[in-house]
Amino acid sequence: MTQSWTHTTVLLKEAVDALFHDVSSSSGTFVDATFGRGGHARAILARLSEAGRLIAFDKDVEAVAEARRIEDTRFSIRHQGFRELGDLPPASAAGVLMDLGVSSPQIDNPARGFSFRFDGPLDMRMDTTRGESVAEWLATAEPQQIAEVIRDYGEERFAVQIAKAIAARRQERGPVSTTAELAELVAGTVKTREPGQNPATRTFQALRIFINAELEELQQALEASLSVLQPQGRLAVISFHSLEDRIVKQFIARHSREVFDRRAPFAEPRPMKLRALARIRPAQAEIDANPRARSAILRVAERTEA
Repeated sequence: MTQSWTHTTVLLKEAVDALFHDVSSSSGTFVDATFGRGGHARAILARLSEAGRLIAFDKDVEAVAEARRIEDTRFSIRHQGFRELGDLPPASAAGVLMDLGVSSPQIDNPARGFSFRFDGPLDMRMDTTRGESVAEWLATAEPQQIAEVIRDYGEERFAVQIAKAIAARRQERGPVSTTAELAELVAGTVKTREPGQNPATRTFQALRIFINAELEELQQALEASLSVLQPQGRLAVISFHSLEDRIVKQFIARHSREVFDRRAPFAEPRPMKLRALARIRPAQAEIDANPRARSAILRVAERTEA
């Protein structure tokens, strides 16, 4: 029997409301750049007119299978990461939604290897049809590489010690191959941690972000959104940790101001491409109902005429 894992969509109403800012929006083309389990996608479809369209992206095979259960001629799914957003025609989208991070079914399925709470193969790939798993990478990576990844993507101050422990374990007993093995190793290395946080939290986050090139893909997708969005089209991005949110915040800020060329002080400035509109956090009621929402931040911007 196939196990079913549920997913509660975060900031559902707020994100969809941000995309549909006027009556004419309902006949436009929208992009759900990270389909997940389709909570946002189904809500967008419910708001579209017959003329509207929704294009979704996801590189997770299970997410794509879920998307193909939607029987709606206005909807299509692409088995691609959202870095491929730029393949869409220029100025074709009335709105682009990006819901970053990992979905609950990915976290809760031990076979995917995302969580230290369940023992399973140390995989963590969003797309299990390609690329190296975390276990495969850790089996050959140099300790310095491992330390840099855990430090840079996990903001882990014990990164060097953890990397040395992984390398020592590899030499003594062979590579780490399961989530339980890695969590135990990190717990034996990290002696202090914030109250209520598992010692392995930052290490697992770092390895997941690295193996899926999440931050690089986010940067590419954000840049592509400038091309894909039509004037007055909306960009809505939900992030769940500081590294993601910092990239989104800086991207919106950078494109929300006119740019002056210092080499040509009398030339007209390049006009801004975005207008920052909102920063939204989940209400306490949503956090109480779904604790995974507590770190979520929704940022909304609008494409200018430029």
